[in-house]
Amino acid sequence: MQIGTVTGAAIAAISMAGAAQAGVRVIHASPNTPAVDVYVNTLPGAGAPAIEDLAFTQGTSYVPLPTGTYDFRVTPANATTPVAINATGVAIDGNTDYTIAAIDFFNNIRPLVLVDNRTQNPNAARIRFVHAAPDVPAVDVGLLSGGVLFDNTAFGNAADEGYINVPGGTYDLGVFLDSNNGLALPLPGITLQNNVVYTVFAMGSLAAGNVQAVIFVDQIPSPGAAAMLGMGALVATRRRRK
Repeated sequence: MQIGTVTGAAIAAISMAGAAQAGVRVIHASPNTPAVDVYVNTLPGAGAPAIEDLAFTQGTSYVPLPTGTYDFRVTPANATTPVAINATGVAIDGNTDYTIAAIDFFNNIRPLVLVDNRTQNPNAARIRFVHAAPDVPAVDVGLLSGGVLFDNTAFGNAADEGYINVPGGTYDLGVFLDSNNGLALPLPGITLQNNVVYTVFAMGSLAAGNVQAVIFVDQIPSPGAAAMLGMGALVATRRRRK
């Protein structure tokens, strides 16, 4: 178990007086793709990237963008080619929050666009699960002692349950193969706080032995907590046995 930092890289806010603002976060979840630069409404080489040197397992903070249609292009860090992702015409609706994650292996890399519900519950933690490990079959997430929180989630999807409420506390969780309930990734000692919203990403590659869970904080209860939690992600990794 280790603590990984979430990069301070951020999409430069595009100001538009009176326009409704969306919150947009970008996450690098492609296991064999090196660090990347992300261009927003700019061709690589024609302008500066909005996000620089975003490495695997890292994510940006939420950044306000006005309602509109955006072009997102992803290249290797400090290079303008190749354009690994060329996502044009992405509709961003103001007053809605989004996570845009780069998923799959490099040869098939693509964006996964998620709508985020960051509404807090003062009496519970709210948590969502996203399966972004390309060579891992469908999984369940639940307690090591029994009980399923998220059922039968396939690669490239957020769990059908969406955000669920869990009483604040420390839990021994696990990611299980849906086909046979085999434990794919133990997650002992995960602490969840009331009034905080989380998204758990399963990332990495089974073949490479670096399947891991990365917990991102979607929303926190106060600006002070944002400084403490907003720049961190909890990373749990299980190495493949030789």
